[in-house]
Amino acid sequence: MPYALFSKEAKLSKAYPTEADVWKVARKSGLVVDVATDEDKVAPRPVLDNDYEIRPCQAEPNEDPAKNKADAEREARIEPQLSPPEELPEPQEALRRRAHQ
Repeated sequence: MPYALFSKEAKLSKAYPTEADVWKVARKSGLVVDVATDEDKVAPRPVLDNDYEIRPCQAEPNEDPAKNKADAEREARIEPQLSPPEELPEPQEALRRRAHQ
């Protein structure tokens, strides 16, 4: 049975073959937060933000969960990776550089 991301009764994501696949998509979308509790002192545990849930679901009539997974993996490979921003020079230094060009 496929799985999807839900908010209350509304299905928010495509159907994916496994619950782990939905977790990957949710994490990539920024919907997973790490929460530390007194019981989890070793490491925080991932939790879905905003009371989202991952539940078993029926795929839509023309939906293929395996294709959805392959598409998500392909998008993750081709999506540009963000690098840390370059440090900008101080305004006076930038003006000095322009004056000497």
